[in-house]
Amino acid sequence: MVHEDLETGLTMMNDDANWQAVLERDRRSDGRFIFAVSTTGIYCRPSCPARRPRRDRVRFFSSTLDAERAGYRPCRRCNPHDSVAPEVVLVQQVCTYIDEHLDGGVTLTTLGAQVGYSPYHLQRLFKRMIGLTPLQYANDRRASRLKAQLKEGQPVTGALYDAGYGSSSHLYTQAPARLGMTPTNYQKGGAGMNISYTTSKSPIGWLIVATTERGVCAVEFGDSAGVLEDALQHEFPAATLAKDDAALQPFVEAISRYLGGRTAAFDLPLDVRATAFQSRVWAALRDIPYGDTRSYGQVARAIGAPAAARAVAQACAGNPVALLIPCHRVVRENGALSGYRWGVQRKRSLLNLEAQKPVSAAMRLDEVTDSVGAARPEAELAAAHLT
Repeated sequence: MVHEDLETGLTMMNDDANWQAVLERDRRSDGRFIFAVSTTGIYCRPSCPARRPRRDRVRFFSSTLDAERAGYRPCRRCNPHDSVAPEVVLVQQVCTYIDEHLDGGVTLTTLGAQVGYSPYHLQRLFKRMIGLTPLQYANDRRASRLKAQLKEGQPVTGALYDAGYGSSSHLYTQAPARLGMTPTNYQKGGAGMNISYTTSKSPIGWLIVATTERGVCAVEFGDSAGVLEDALQHEFPAATLAKDDAALQPFVEAISRYLGGRTAAFDLPLDVRATAFQSRVWAALRDIPYGDTRSYGQVARAIGAPAAARAVAQACAGNPVALLIPCHRVVRENGALSGYRWGVQRKRSLLNLEAQKPVSAAMRLDEVTDSVGAARPEAELAAAHLT
């Protein structure tokens, strides 16, 4: 699947999700990407009925033009030039229109008139194809544009209007949920934020836990404490980072109890940045019972976006708090393990641990929650108007 990163605006390919679509001959992926085989010099649509090649001989492209520029020729069996579904073209037109009118009062009626659909049917089609409502897509695009402009050093006042926010009050109302901080602090790399952290060894590698006054902002695994500390500094270059082993010891102990098979439930406040779609996916992940798994498709259906399995995979990859948002419980449709931000071997270890079903699976970590004293924000509700 082709994915536009909401932080950078760059187009990326999710190769693991694409390969799974090729193995399943998923017709819903036709028009979203094509794959090419190095040994034959041919490119195909995902649903091509031909025999599947070895994974190491496959490359993915976002368009037939890109494949041909790389020296590949179209398959005569599946005719990839004809693979773009009309629904994909229609949704792309709607996305383009929203992108060009982020600062206007675009409504579902307006969008429907642009493509000849009723507002009701357009809403259903858009959500099925994208995994977001038009409103949520518009909000994410505004946030993406704002982030890019703030990172370029533009003043907040100018950036908010260029990004399509009608007023500063509108921006600052949405900013904590979408940026995790005020726009000024985001622009300054977290300036003004106080982040406490600690590192510790665990059975699956080094662990770092970081918190703000609102809750946990990072839980990550790595091969060394230094690498994890550098990554935290890179994420918040201007924040005040303080190593506080004593204050965060309850968090480490909670994770240690989980990794030791003595508890299965986390009830910790979070302070994480998320798009509307990521919020929905992460909430669904937290509903997966300990010891169980779900496929990307099952998660997509659970959030009401059955065609967004690959977008679910992207949301899993963007999870900044291991274990607390249990993205390790999501696997491929055939049960095989897919990629994991902190390594597939760690994912396998976590799933093997959970398969043992500890006795204290219902334990709540109230003593840790009370030490931070913050509640998780509720997910944003979508509305029919896009302003």
